[in-house]
Formats: sequence, C-alpha cells, structure tokens
Amino acid sequence: MKQPSRPMPSAWNPRPAKVPYNDWRQVALPSPDEFTPSLPVSVVMCCYRTPAATLARTLAALEGQTYPRDLFEVVMVDDGSEPRLTPPRSPLNVRVVRQEHRGRGTPRARNHGARAAAHAIVLFLEDDLLVEAGWIAAHARWHHFVSDVVTVGFRAHVSVDDVDAGAIRGRPGTLRELFSDRPADPPWVEPYMWRTNDLTTRADDVFKVLIGGNFGVGREFYWTVGGSDESFVRWGQEDSEFAYRAYTRGALVAPVRAAFAWHQGRWAEGVEAKKRDARIQWGKVANRIAHPRYRGASPGRIYEVPQYVVTVEAGPCPAEQVAEVTGDVLADRVHDLVVRIEIDGSGGGERLEYLRHEFGPDPRVRVAPTRSALDEFPAAPFHVTLPASVSARDLVHRLHARLGDAVAVTALLPDGASVSITRSWALHRARRTGASPADFGEAREVAPRKLKLRPLPPAGRNGPRVRIGRIPPAALKYRDPQVR
Repeated sequence: MKQPSRPMPSAWNPRPAKVPYNDWRQVALPSPDEFTPSLPVSVVMCCYRTPAATLARTLAALEGQTYPRDLFEVVMVDDGSEPRLTPPRSPLNVRVVRQEHRGRGTPRARNHGARAAAHAIVLFLEDDLLVEAGWIAAHARWHHFVSDVVTVGFRAHVSVDDVDAGAIRGRPGTLRELFSDRPADPPWVEPYMWRTNDLTTRADDVFKVLIGGNFGVGREFYWTVGGSDESFVRWGQEDSEFAYRAYTRGALVAPVRAAFAWHQGRWAEGVEAKKRDARIQWGKVANRIAHPRYRGASPGRIYEVPQYVVTVEAGPCPAEQVAEVTGDVLADRVHDLVVRIEIDGSGGGERLEYLRHEFGPDPRVRVAPTRSALDEFPAAPFHVTLPASVSARDLVHRLHARLGDAVAVTALLPDGASVSITRSWALHRARRTGASPADFGEAREVAPRKLKLRPLPPAGRNGPRVRIGRIPPAALKYRDPQVR
C-alpha cells in the first residue's frame, strides 16, 4: 500500500564539500546515533525479467529499514520485461515505471528512475541486493548535509536460493548473522581501501570503488554530472564511467560501510559473460575515462575526453606568435591534449581569421571557443593555462611532472601573467563554493626557469619570426653541386 510522503523541509540546504582532496572525514556530520532523518528518499531499482522470488527478498529487506517508511519510496524501473514486471505485495510505497528494452538498459533505467523520483535524494539499488536495516539511513545521513557527495556502499556475494522472503522479513538479527554460516565473496574493494586509508589519501582514482547497484547521490548533482551514459548497453564499466565524471566534477566520494548489502548469488555466477562484455567495450571506456589505468600512452591517439586542456591566452600578441605557441603545445611529448586559443576579434578580426585558417582543420585546436574550458571539457582531469608571450619545449609534460600529487602548480611571470596546471576536480569545487583551488589541497609555485620558459618577442608584421639557432659545422661545408 502506498503511503503519503512528508513534504521536503523548506530549510533543507545542503552545502558543497569544502575539504582537502577526498578527505571525507573532515565533513562535520552528526553521528549515526544522533542523526534524525527528516528528508524523503527515492530508492531506484533497475529491473529486467527479475524473478519474483528475488524481488520478494529484496523488498523484504527494504521493509526492515530503520528509516521511517513515510520518508522513502521505491521506484522500480522495468526495462521492457515481457511479461511486464509485477512487484510482489509490499507495505512499502512502490511505483513501477517502464521503458522500452534496447539491449542492457541499466544506464537508461537509472536516468529514467532519477527523472521519475519524487525526492531530491536518490539511492540506486540493484534488484537482487538485500540491504541491512540501516542502509537508507547510512546513505541519507550524508545527503542531508552535503550537496555534491556520492556515497558508496559495500556488498558481499552469497547464495540465497533456499532463503525465502519470510526468512528475510522475520530474521531476529542482522542479515550478516543470518548468512554467517554461508560461504560468501567479500567486498573486492577492501585492498584498495586499505592502500588509500579509506579513500582519504591523495589517490586520483578513488572513483573506481563505486559499485553501481549501491550508491547514493543528490538528484541535482546527478544531472550536473550528466547522469548515466546511455550508450553503454553491455555489462560493466558504466559505473566507473559515471563515477569518473562525478570525481572530475569535484564530487566527494564517501565510503559508507554501514550501507551494506548482500548480493543474491556468488560472484562466479555468469562471470565469463561479464568478462566478455567488459572486453568488448574497453575501447569505449578508454575514450571516456582519461586516466592511465584505462588508456595507454601511444603517440598520435586522439580520445573523446582529453587528459589535458591547454588554454593559450592570446592577449595582444600577434597571430603569428600565438600560432607558434600553439604549435609548441601540439608538439609536446604529452599528446593526449586539446588546445583552446582564447582570442577576441579586436584589430579588425585579422588575427582571428589568420588563426582559423591556420588551425581550423585541426581537431585538437579550438580557436576562439564560445564556452569556458571547464564547461567545454568538464571531465578532462587537467587544465593548463599560458599566455602567448612565453613558450617552452614540452611545457605540459614539465608542468605535470612538477604537479605530482598537488592540486595546482603556478609559475608567475615578470609581467604579472602566469602559467599554471590545475586539477579539474579542484576547479569545479572552487566554482561551486566560491573558493580557490588552493583551498582544496596543496598549491605549489615554481620559478619560470624551472619550466625552461622563454619569452617570445612580438613577431614582425611581414610574417612569423624565424628562429635562429647554432648552425652545425657540417652544414657550413655543404655546397650544392648544381650551383657554380
């Protein structure tokens, strides 16, 4: 039976995270014992031909939640099942929405469920997960106070074919106690959690721990990130791809151990088909996740999401000089990049016309872009800026080497301009909070000579400046035999 949901308090105003790196421990939250739920939650479940017994067990576990029943709904997204999905009888507020089946539709179903959700806090749950009693409360505690957090739950895999919904509903203790005598596959993320001190180090791949069927996010931030990528129609990697975009957007990735669930079935069941699907779409993942873990460093490759976005600030520099600096960037030993030339149409627009003729056909160059770098490439992990008055060989490579695990590196020039590299997630957080990227981690300054920067005097009016270097002695001895 459906029950009415309480209206959302008008005073609800969660704030974006303002902590260094991913140190979620520094967020001031009430303890679980002191937390009083006040906000409604939508639990979104994606279903396709889910066996009735499986759904009955899943709903039975949700019925035992400590979170008030009138503060959460369950939205089941039927991915075109035939016959249509019919949920088991439940005292919970359960709604079913349906979409056309077009291959494995988990990302589309998540987006459909997020649009159909009645509430601003959305928890995604796989249809075959049995959640412990404090699951909703553990996720929701964070979303009451932080607007850009992605909460990541944990899970183990256990066989439950001989367990019915009544046993789940009538258990005297926790699910862990109910399954204590059964073999189980533990959470695969534990070794990584240990290496990163529960995601609080400066590791830049914390996004990979997100488990798609057990995570929570504010609906507004979910759409800020762009929702789930609906082009994924095979098993796997859509979770990592969404988590990567959330991370580069500056999300705080909070591991929530109390949000624990039990998968109905051991991991090895169907694993070969999963591996095959993952292999087939690995190229798709490499194009979208700009991290060394997911893509190689082969020269000449152009990816959908570049690793570096380099903005060349033309200022008053002549077009020939801007072109020279752009050419130096394109010749960098770091090839996984795009260049944006920020230039206006002053001076009769001749500079702009010159640069468009020069770089218009090059897919790695944007001349006079109409959007900011952060808006045009929100998922690129590094943003570099430099004025067209200086250049250096392999500048992007040198900047990244100086960056290390810091948030930003800046070289101040004598004329007051600067050259910098900054992590995207810090720029996004700074934009949301009105702070500086330096408020979210270590910011380093480096002397221009350390980057081997050289000033570029203005080019002549009659064409680009010619670089004159040392002439090799062998060249001086050469004579063209046809010239007498």
